Amino acid sequence: MSKVLLITPPFTQLNTPYPATAYLKGFLNTKNVESFQCDLGIEVVLKIFTKNGLTKVFEIASNSKLEFSINAERILALKHHYIATIDEVIAFLQHKNPTLAHLICDGFYLPEASRFAEIDDLEWAFGTMGLMDKAKHLATLYLEDISDFIKEQVDPNFGFSRYAEHLALSANSFEPIENELKQNYSFIDELLIELLDSKIQHAQPQLVCISVPFPGNLFGALRCGQFIKKKYPTILVQMGGGYPNTELRSLSEPKVFQYVDFISLDDGEAVLSNILEYIDGKREISKLKRTFGLVHNEVVYFNGSSDFDVAQIQVGTPDYSDLFIEKYLSILEIVNPMHRLWSDGRWNKLTLAHGCYWGKCSFCDVSLDYIKNYEPISAKILCDRIEQIIEQT
Repeated sequence: MSKVLLITPPFTQLNTPYPATAYLKGFLNTKNVESFQCDLGIEVVLKIFTKNGLTKVFEIASNSKLEFSINAERILALKHHYIATIDEVIAFLQHKNPTLAHLICDGFYLPEASRFAEIDDLEWAFGTMGLMDKAKHLATLYLEDISDFIKEQVDPNFGFSRYAEHLALSANSFEPIENELKQNYSFIDELLIELLDSKIQHAQPQLVCISVPFPGNLFGALRCGQFIKKKYPTILVQMGGGYPNTELRSLSEPKVFQYVDFISLDDGEAVLSNILEYIDGKREISKLKRTFGLVHNEVVYFNGSSDFDVAQIQVGTPDYSDLFIEKYLSILEIVNPMHRLWSDGRWNKLTLAHGCYWGKCSFCDVSLDYIKNYEPISAKILCDRIEQIIEQT
């Protein structure tokens, strides 16, 4: 069977991988299909937030003709301080240098810009003993100052958990996204494409599957597809995930298929199996499952497959191999502990049940297959999968 490269494009979370590719890789393992996965979001961030990366950022800004805000001028004036501290701060947020917490908390180690003006009463938030949490919060403010500078002077689309999100959120037509894709690569784009090219050369895939869970992943996904179509035209590109599932169910714009070959909806296991059979010449294109494609410059929805969706008992155990699980960053954006699950600490994700047993919430589209089809999993299977993931990670 064909080899598969599974990609999460920039940007989702800094602290832990988004699980879609791990789920699909786990399923492909049950089919003995060779696959490789990568989280290009964290890899791009780790390229930017280094001495070399920040040196390039400040070089681009220094040559920029954009007007500098007072905050940006301050950060540029402190550039040597940022460059000197960035590698150690990243190591601290990766739990590799915990003793740096003392230096961070003494108030003299980190350069400070506008984000530090918003500091709450830290003693109230962390007490007199919460040294690690306080340092983590201050280091996060430090990174956010740099992020503000990048957004102002280097790439207006940048954001830690989103990239060019406004294009996807306000997309009444494909034209604004297409216009942006026609622009020259930004600094962030160059890093993304360099990493993507290395992944393709390593994996040598016949199919690249790009997961787009949120609006802030769409532009990065299309940048990836654009590069693949230009440099590797024989590789097929499939896009799926939460954003297509909710926003592209009535897709009719043919231009998007300049960047991808297929856009699929809902649960990905049976969909992916069908596409692999099509690539291997074992299935007609009309017999694909819940998949948009282009025929004679018209968007066609292929759903002639008679295959059922894969039962949860058969999807396999999520496989986190290939991902940089020791390099994710634990950040603390908000002192409220209720928000920590999203950004602090790397944790393994596992589906406890498919769909929703309730299915009556007015704010939710309960007609979608992946919500209305409730399928619990036995405690025994869950426990077995938890033990397998623990052993791996």
